[in-house]
Amino acid sequence: MDSGWGESDATLIPANPWPATLDDWTWQLLPAGILYKSYLASGREARIGAQFFHERDRSGLLDATLGGRVGLLRYGTQDALRPEGWQLDGEVAAFPRLTLDDQWDLISTDFRLGLPLTFRRGYVEAKFGYNHLSSHLGDEYIRRIRPGAQGNEYVRDALALGLALRPTEAMRVYGEAGWAFRTKGPSQPWEFQFGLDVSPPLPNGCRGGPFFGVHGRLREELDYSGSLTVETGWQWRGQSGQLLRTGFHYFNGKSDQVQFLNEHEEQIGAGLWYDY
Repeated sequence: MDSGWGESDATLIPANPWPATLDDWTWQLLPAGILYKSYLASGREARIGAQFFHERDRSGLLDATLGGRVGLLRYGTQDALRPEGWQLDGEVAAFPRLTLDDQWDLISTDFRLGLPLTFRRGYVEAKFGYNHLSSHLGDEYIRRIRPGAQGNEYVRDALALGLALRPTEAMRVYGEAGWAFRTKGPSQPWEFQFGLDVSPPLPNGCRGGPFFGVHGRLREELDYSGSLTVETGWQWRGQSGQLLRTGFHYFNGKSDQVQFLNEHEEQIGAGLWYDY
């Protein structure tokens, strides 16, 4: 019987903790698939996506993500859908915010790049690596929306350690701690993320299936306040694990756009996302 959250009832029982033997592991250059997948509801992951929303009394806004993530080197299995082993990834992304009026003004853009070393075996996933985050205020914002505004010089170079567990094939709970060894502007060293993803793990063709993600983020630069994001809707998964999603987006907390990190935002809207 189909559960709606996966291909069959088999996706609702705990995954075999050690399904592959080490004899199956090989060295692979530019392997297919990702061991430690992006957090579904996080707004600062390397993907392609867009959220359209209204925020308080402002006009409509668009938060876009233009990025990519690729496996560089793996010692593990050759399974593209549910790979196991050790893998070094590379990722890069830009996060522009634009107005949705007739001007389509660029308000600000955050930039992220990372080099995570990831691990997966059975129901255990982990990552450790470097990531960079910086931000710039948009020229149109300075000229037209708020003339003379000055952006902050936010820069964050950090090491991050993440751990995720899968009680079932379709469910993942995770937590991550990041410590910045170089900060500039209002940036401070510590950041924490945690959340829950529920997503069918197998390819499901044109019919797709439901997904749900909730993500929390706490930042030292905000005295450990932060934000909560909830996304839910419908998804389609490809043969190599790539994921197309669309659905409802809700955000409440301090802005992810670090040019406005001290501003509280409540976003209600819809989104479209593609994960690698």
